[in-house]
Amino acid sequence: MAFIHMNLISTSLMRTVPVNVIIPADKPALPGMSVRENKPYKTLYLLHGVLGSYVDWINGTRIQRFAEMNDLVVVMPSGENSFYVDMPGGNDNYGEFVGKELVELTRKIFPLSHKREDTFIGGLSMGGYGAIRNGLKYHETFGYIIGLSSALITEDLAERNEDDKVMFYETKAFAERCFGDLKELQKSDMNPKYLVQKLKKQKIEFPKFYLACGREDGLLPKNEEFMKFLKENEIDVTYETGLGAHEWDFWDTYIERAIQWLPTESTMEGLNSGNIGDR
Repeated sequence: MAFIHMNLISTSLMRTVPVNVIIPADKPALPGMSVRENKPYKTLYLLHGVLGSYVDWINGTRIQRFAEMNDLVVVMPSGENSFYVDMPGGNDNYGEFVGKELVELTRKIFPLSHKREDTFIGGLSMGGYGAIRNGLKYHETFGYIIGLSSALITEDLAERNEDDKVMFYETKAFAERCFGDLKELQKSDMNPKYLVQKLKKQKIEFPKFYLACGREDGLLPKNEEFMKFLKENEIDVTYETGLGAHEWDFWDTYIERAIQWLPTESTMEGLNSGNIGDR
């Protein structure tokens, strides 16, 4: 299992962006285990949450093991506190970066499949929102979307007042920095519901959705509401809930379940220091 840290110059952001990549290209075969055919890899672009970084998924979950067990490449960029949208003003086009540029760059560097059905996007909290929004916006690229405890809060942000006592990422000032004019937010492609309705009129082939949220998570009502909205619009969605709040134990459990849901090539772990032999 190769774990690669790299820095990419992004023209969408006009800066250097750190990215972690898991790629099972050096996976040694155990005795009796077949060798993988030399072909492009299926890929999951995995987004972190607010206050997080490109190291979060490695530090908080067993994502390396899950990737190895499914011959899956996982690309984890830094999204800062951007909500993965194209911010007004400047060169903070995080939506374009994760939805288009990052895919193009990593396909140049690594042996990744260019097929839509082999290209997935997912995330947690802010990253869950980013995966849903950009998975829809760039639906010609992504065939599957994973949203864990997704921060589907655009409706709340659109109603925010200056003196509301909320967390910094829910303030009016922060929302305007990310989304621009909040009066226009609900009828823009940064509102997933609006985007679904717009794309439905275009009769596109929608990506398949996997959504999960903990029963003790404050975002549970938002996630269940969005799940019902997708079903009402006849979009393929798998939804799960279970014990847990807005925390890593839940995300570790459900990213494994989400990867099991994806059409990956389930195999087994390669030879590593944790399985060199039973005693």
